[in-house]
Amino acid sequence: MTIVISRWAGAGHRTIAEVTAAAERAKAEGFDTLWLPQTLTFDAMTALAVTAAAVPDLKLGTAVVPIQGRHPIPLAQQALTVADVAGPGRFTLGLGVTHAPVSEGFYGIPYSEVVSLCREELDALVGLLGPDRKASVEGRHLVARGPVMVDTPAPSVLLAALGPKMLELAGTRTDGTVTWMTGPRTLASQVVPGIREAAATAGRPEPRVVAGLPVCVTSDPAGARDRVRPRIESAGQMPSYRRQLAAEGLDDVADLALLGTADEVAERIDALAGIGVTELMADVAGDDDEIAATTELLGRLAGRS
Repeated sequence: MTIVISRWAGAGHRTIAEVTAAAERAKAEGFDTLWLPQTLTFDAMTALAVTAAAVPDLKLGTAVVPIQGRHPIPLAQQALTVADVAGPGRFTLGLGVTHAPVSEGFYGIPYSEVVSLCREELDALVGLLGPDRKASVEGRHLVARGPVMVDTPAPSVLLAALGPKMLELAGTRTDGTVTWMTGPRTLASQVVPGIREAAATAGRPEPRVVAGLPVCVTSDPAGARDRVRPRIESAGQMPSYRRQLAAEGLDDVADLALLGTADEVAERIDALAGIGVTELMADVAGDDDEIAATTELLGRLAGRS
């Protein structure tokens, strides 16, 4: 089974020019897709609209935009705007429900009801991006009525999902899932079978499963872990990521990274494909030499796929 290799753009871009430069590098390195997270800097979709025009032929996606604070009608309008700039098949809208400290601390939205909120958001979005381009949702959390009068082809939609309820939503209402810092044990036992079953029950095509992980080709695994750890340890304190780490039987968040020689990393990527991951979203990590070696391997593997 082949697996698509894509590039994570990284977080904290201070200018749109930095995002565009990351896209240009990814294209030059042999990747055909770049993923940009929604952080506390620029709006990710707006940045990708600019990038889509500046860097032709590169596929682009958000990984991910939180649904909190995003009413489905303007969300659909914005996603269709990016899709129109990019052209058919180039843009993927990755959505998620973020974490309790963000949902409650930033947006004031109770995290205890986030699955219900996500269901209503997706029900509206499916209608707005579907053939009729119309929503008719009157729920506990939101109301969305009326059309979006845009004819451009809709983007692919993915939902970040791990638990059964979110995987059910992803499989029945979207094209798949995108995960971050989720190891192979959880992907194999929970994510892939859960979303495939939900999609099959709904009569939908086999879903995309995009797995985001740090990757580092290195001759010094211990040192590489020390270099990777600062990139992800703050995220690793979130309860959902701590649960993922425990599910993998790991204590150190850096152990989630794909580390080792080029052959060892390639074997681990092939193993992800074997369990049903359709795309590796690689966060290239390490020192300058390791980044060069990692980029060379991933670019070669991306060409293979």
